[in-house]
Amino acid sequence: MISKVRSMRFWKELYEDAKNIQQKDPAARHILYVILLYQGFHVLLFYRMGHFFYTHKLFFLARLISQIARFLTGIEIHPGAKIGRRLFIDHGTGIVIGETATIGNDCTIYHGVTLGGTGKDKNKRHPDLGNDVMVGCGAKILGPIKIGNHVKIGANAVVTKPVEDNVTVIGIPRKGIAKCYVKW
Repeated sequence: MISKVRSMRFWKELYEDAKNIQQKDPAARHILYVILLYQGFHVLLFYRMGHFFYTHKLFFLARLISQIARFLTGIEIHPGAKIGRRLFIDHGTGIVIGETATIGNDCTIYHGVTLGGTGKDKNKRHPDLGNDVMVGCGAKILGPIKIGNHVKIGANAVVTKPVEDNVTVIGIPRKGIAKCYVKW
């Protein structure tokens, strides 16, 4: 049975997600817009339910929920992934987040992003994103690598090596272009 504390935390985190989206997206005129109309919010709702079942070893139910979410939103998040608080998924169609990926707090991910594996690794296969990371449209972050805090990954970049804190990366393969010492 779900405890009252866990239930309250679930709803609090979803409200935080919705509020964060409203604050970051100028098109979100009201929090109800986000709750009713934003696929990035809807997929987080499904993800948080599926992740609950996944952590309780109800793998079939967890995957079923994630597949329903993918069908409804066009965003695929494996229920085994670990997602922090206040993730903003903007125009999320085509996003894929693998089973062993982790995403820190206050991250932003745009459409077409893949947090995937290379096919060479067995246990830990997917990347770890730090806090306050922005991943541009179409970027591919592949393999069990760590992306530091306050990192910006440019559109269509391909990242297969670790990225330190406060760096902006672009290109195929990725190239660090600058240290970002100002919080964005």
